[in-house]
Amino acid sequence: MPEESRQLTYSQAVNEALREEMRRDPTVFVMGEDVAAWGDGGGVFSVTKGLAEEFGTKRVRDTPISEEGLVATGVGAALTGMRPVVELMYFDFVTLAMDPIVNQAAKMRYMFGGQACVPLVVRSNIGASGGKAAQHSQSLESLMFHIPGLKVVLPSTPHDAKGLLKTAIRDDNPVIFLEHKLLYFTKGEVPEEEYTIPMGVAAVRRSGSDVTVVASQIMVDRALEAADTLAQEGIELEVIDVRTLVPLDIDTIVQSVARTNRLLICHEAVERGGWAGEIAMQVMERAFDELDAPIARVCAPNTPIPYSQSLEETVIPGTARVVAAVHELVARTFSR
Repeated sequence: MPEESRQLTYSQAVNEALREEMRRDPTVFVMGEDVAAWGDGGGVFSVTKGLAEEFGTKRVRDTPISEEGLVATGVGAALTGMRPVVELMYFDFVTLAMDPIVNQAAKMRYMFGGQACVPLVVRSNIGASGGKAAQHSQSLESLMFHIPGLKVVLPSTPHDAKGLLKTAIRDDNPVIFLEHKLLYFTKGEVPEEEYTIPMGVAAVRRSGSDVTVVASQIMVDRALEAADTLAQEGIELEVIDVRTLVPLDIDTIVQSVARTNRLLICHEAVERGGWAGEIAMQVMERAFDELDAPIARVCAPNTPIPYSQSLEETVIPGTARVVAAVHELVARTFSR
């Protein structure tokens, strides 16, 4: 029989994943700034709303404003048998917690020869969402992508947010779980039945024959909007949602490129040092002969995010930039 499903917002889906995992496993607890606020609280985006009422403040713990302290506490709890889910109010401030993430959580299993594990999830939000300016609008997932020992998850739908968070909580390795601010109040189908989604499996959101577009989170939506526009011109995009950066499903991307012979990679993060460059290099190494044109990118320029709404819209890549990049890509070809 088909699974029963209903419409949930992205935020509700994350909340439901936390609630179900806390009911299933008493070692799971949540920790962060304002996560235990009652009533209409539950963090700045209400993701943990109602958890303190059900599980109490021993398992839904408010913390001081100390990103290093709360992540370090999470690492210690994970090493002693707990499964902490640490919420950073904004991922911009992960820079204050780099030592416990990079030098402790990511290294412990290796340094102890596999005798220790760190089942820690660090949840936070990324991306621009209108006027939050340079210190609350960044997309810093590539910082985590660079660190061996970390898994990096970027869900783009309520269905994926719930299924991937449940998988992350059950994983015995540290997971960086990043949610986009603009997605919190979007709605989608979420099964009522128990389910998880494996990491390292990309999703083909739209099939097409002319250009492969690889994207994450809000850029998936913009790629799909671009695909609708370009289809009216006879250009068919295949849109792939990476879903997780580590592990990365490069096979699905390569197989798509073998069919379309062109690749465009889109992310909201700044272009320099972004994960688009790594995917481009892996495709070049594995499928260069399949390419009919150079690989292209649509990313933010190498600049801080402005406070001004109009300037933010100029900096953050939108649907029009995806359409323009595809036009340029289909017009180019390698000389054979």
